[in-house]
Amino acid sequence: MSKLEDLKRLKESGVVAVLRRVPKTKLFPLVETLVSAGVNVLELTVDSEDAYQSIKELRDHFNDQALIGAGTVLTVEEATQAIDAGAQFIFSPSFDEDVVNVSADRDVISIPGVLTPTEMVKAHRVGADVVKIFPASAVGPKYLKDLQGPLGHIPMVPTGGVNVDNTASFIRNGAVAVGIGGSLIDKTLIEQEDWAGLKAKAEAFKTEVGKGRGA
Repeated sequence: MSKLEDLKRLKESGVVAVLRRVPKTKLFPLVETLVSAGVNVLELTVDSEDAYQSIKELRDHFNDQALIGAGTVLTVEEATQAIDAGAQFIFSPSFDEDVVNVSADRDVISIPGVLTPTEMVKAHRVGADVVKIFPASAVGPKYLKDLQGPLGHIPMVPTGGVNVDNTASFIRNGAVAVGIGGSLIDKTLIEQEDWAGLKAKAEAFKTEVGKGRGA
């Protein structure tokens, strides 16, 4: 798939699941559960166990069923290793022009973390495809609404503090998708291998995205 097609899939999904330090033995059943619930954009943080090999294995196994990216990418070296492993997007908590550049050079979606309008414009200007509003809990959904007038041309994905109660509001106020970590990737349910419980959580988030879009 091309980067444009990948971007379309990311926006259609509305949910980016943030998988941080999930035990390797639980990773594949977790991803299968999320994909079965319609959450098919998955960010594996590079501080996870065997992260780059896991990205490669997930890409090989799920092929076109899911969009697999790397998260918490802070350096060019991490971005390069992730892309070499098959990452289809690079998600960062901060904005580093060199990380954006390596993603653009390799034709991979770049999603740097920003908070201020100045950071958003700078990131977009150097080639970021989407910006990650982080931490979203610090600003709330109305902040995205206020940005839509001057900066609505820049796709935004709020992350950090997004939960099932505010997802629809973030989407309604301009987010193209939301990044969701602990409020979806419940460690207790994973330990218990309660895949049905996790699927219900994922479906609830998808429902809220639909509400935010007026579905």
